[in-house]
Amino acid sequence: MRYDWTVDEIEKLFGLPFNDLMFQAQQAHRANFDANEVQLSTLLSIKTGGCPEDCKYCPQSSRYNTDLDSELLMKKEEVMKAARAAKEKGASRFCMGAAWREPKGRAFELVLDMIREVKDMDMEACATLGMLDAEQAKKLKDAGLDYYNHNLDSDPEFYKTIISTRTYEERLDTLKNVRSQGMSVCCGGIVGMGEAIRNRAGMIAQLARMEPHPESVPINMLVKVEGTPMADVEDLDNFDFIRTIAVARITMPSSHVRLSAGREVMSEEMQSLCFLAGANSIFYGEKLLTTGNNEAEQDRAFFAKLGIRPEEKATPSSRRMVDAAKVESVQETAHVG
Repeated sequence: MRYDWTVDEIEKLFGLPFNDLMFQAQQAHRANFDANEVQLSTLLSIKTGGCPEDCKYCPQSSRYNTDLDSELLMKKEEVMKAARAAKEKGASRFCMGAAWREPKGRAFELVLDMIREVKDMDMEACATLGMLDAEQAKKLKDAGLDYYNHNLDSDPEFYKTIISTRTYEERLDTLKNVRSQGMSVCCGGIVGMGEAIRNRAGMIAQLARMEPHPESVPINMLVKVEGTPMADVEDLDNFDFIRTIAVARITMPSSHVRLSAGREVMSEEMQSLCFLAGANSIFYGEKLLTTGNNEAEQDRAFFAKLGIRPEEKATPSSRRMVDAAKVESVQETAHVG
């Protein structure tokens, strides 16, 4: 497994002929996963809007007029009802997101209780609650949290142009606190914000140099929301997005690469190429925090066309148990020249 990818190497991967890039991605994928399985997660916004951060892409920022009403933390009974519905529809992981800079006080204690109940349902539990200190990370671990989501969003250079209220180093510190407690990391970024290919390569390099790699790597396509500073950014070319999926798969071969935000507007043909490029995880259900997503029945019909089946729940440690000889063979062929 490599943890020393350079930005130059990754930029060369982006520049490969499309068929060559897809071939390398498929090799990496098949060496580490069943190519016809996809992990299903459901994401629920348990506290919506009113966030003090100034992320230029985010409709939940209190700084922008996006017609999104700020809401209080959901009641536990409502969250558990959503978790049960997600499980009945086939999701193996239930993710809870709160629009906070960081969790505080009684609200954090209530979220810990929600995590315990999700675990009692025999589901994996994931949360995204903003920045964490070491004590908060320990409390989440003690409650049974499996995954913590904290995206880098972009590379350090482009990041400075989209967010000023939280530094890149603060994001990395939160990830360190999560790792120190033995929890798995869900960490990726957003493409289509007007960044250059060099910035995308830089983001992948940041992720691929983490040791271990994030267990889950969400690749989001910007969902443009009226009222945010990025509402009028030029649309990303579909092939640029697919290439990002493939490069993530090659550089982080044993991670789940998640096809995340923006999937609602992708054709089935484009999504199929993303799966071919190595995506093997999706958010499953009609909403991703505040933006739309494909409905579960629609996804099930689509999977039937492709012969894809849901991945059974497994522990993060079992996911990392791969055939070392296969991995070494794939890495030898995954050259960038």
